[in-house]
Amino acid sequence: MLEEQRDVLSQIVEMAKSEGIDAVVVAGDVYDKAMPPVEATQLLDDFLVALNRLGVAIFIIPGNHDNAERMAFGAEFLKISNVHIGTYVGKFEPLKLEDEFGEIYLWLLPYLKPSTVRKFFPDKEIGSYTEAISTVLESAEIDQNKRNIIVAHQFITGAKTSESEEFAIGGIDNISGKLFGNFDYVALGHLHRPQNMKSSKIRYCGTPLKYSLSEIDHVKSVTLVNAREKGDIEISELPLTPKNDMREIVGTFEELSNSNFGRNDYVSIKLTDEEPNARAKLRLLYPKMLSLEMGLGNKAIEDRTAETLIVLENKTALDLINDFFQGQNGKDMNSEQSEYVKGIFEELRDETY
Repeated sequence: MLEEQRDVLSQIVEMAKSEGIDAVVVAGDVYDKAMPPVEATQLLDDFLVALNRLGVAIFIIPGNHDNAERMAFGAEFLKISNVHIGTYVGKFEPLKLEDEFGEIYLWLLPYLKPSTVRKFFPDKEIGSYTEAISTVLESAEIDQNKRNIIVAHQFITGAKTSESEEFAIGGIDNISGKLFGNFDYVALGHLHRPQNMKSSKIRYCGTPLKYSLSEIDHVKSVTLVNAREKGDIEISELPLTPKNDMREIVGTFEELSNSNFGRNDYVSIKLTDEEPNARAKLRLLYPKMLSLEMGLGNKAIEDRTAETLIVLENKTALDLINDFFQGQNGKDMNSEQSEYVKGIFEELRDETY
């Protein structure tokens, strides 16, 4: 999705310019893997350079998808360009900033696991994510008379999730939003849906793009935070428009074939009639098709999912061919088609022996 990412990052740069932004915060999951492709690192570099040319300060924390050690490379050098990478090596201290209203302290808390925190506090029992984050925050010297903003990348209990996010089994990575009670604003990363956690002062900004079908109904945006005097923080959203959207389309094969709307979008298709080899034909029309459901009349038949898979060894070759046929056409083979396939099997067996 480099094309879409490049476009949406350009939109953010334009917003920073038009809104007179002082700082841009990236709340983790800069990449989607610990070893990102070269194209992704180049795209980030272009983004940072564009913001730097505007004189914007940049604050970044590693998320659970990032390799914190790799992201920390050159952190001291980047400070010269007003790019700050949040790291944690046992001490949690803020960056001191100033504006027309006085001092403001920005705390950059990267994604932390209990095992990471435990090695810095050997005398403490740290068995959960809540205990880990609580220990780190308790060790910090927070001046309650000053404005304090924290950037974190954790899963707050009660937040709405999406399919494309990764969580620990059983929800053991959950923490309570009450842990951040000493901060005037909590800028959260990790979850893809933009959302407030009981208060607008504890907020997930969400991803700038849709990354799974569960996000089709999301309205992506940038969270704009205007921090004035202590206790006076205004939160608003600046909507983002994807170059190629993610959406669901429903209709007959003819309707979908004659529609020129959104051919380059990422689509989930529900086909309401029959069409031989529908998947291959629709793939030519909608090259970014993500899923296809086919049915008889208006009754949708869901495509094969993990829940419906059975042990293949228990199926005959004819059963497997029929499964494939049903997946492509939304119905079983008829008797004539089954006999035709059996004939092919007989020919193959004769050739083998």
